[in-house]
Amino acid sequence: MIIRDLAEARQTERLVTAEGWDSTRLLLAGDAMGFSFHITRIHENTSHEFHYKHHFESVYCISGEGSIEDLATGEVHQIRPGVMYGLDQHDRHRLNARSEMVMACCFNPPVSGSEVHREDGSYAPAAESA
Repeated sequence: MIIRDLAEARQTERLVTAEGWDSTRLLLAGDAMGFSFHITRIHENTSHEFHYKHHFESVYCISGEGSIEDLATGEVHQIRPGVMYGLDQHDRHRLNARSEMVMACCFNPPVSGSEVHREDGSYAPAAESA
């Protein structure tokens, strides 16, 4: 059984920060669960383009409000507490935060914990980041 406390994890290398967001990686590839689980905060009034070409991601909004834009179609969906989105087609997208958003995120394959976004908004394939 794995037990982790978010506040404690935020004081370790499990907290990954970047411009406009941070992510606390509570479960990682090394935990051998088959997915990774993160609590991510998107800072207020920020916009981020991501494209997880090598990972599937599901995201559940815990708090805050914003929108997600499918960059292939231009379709925009509002994000608020209780809304989930799944990037099942490696969707290139833009996430816009009107207020600070707190999101619960799962990645498959799991990330190792040291990943940073590449210039194209993706993470390296799991084999490269292990």
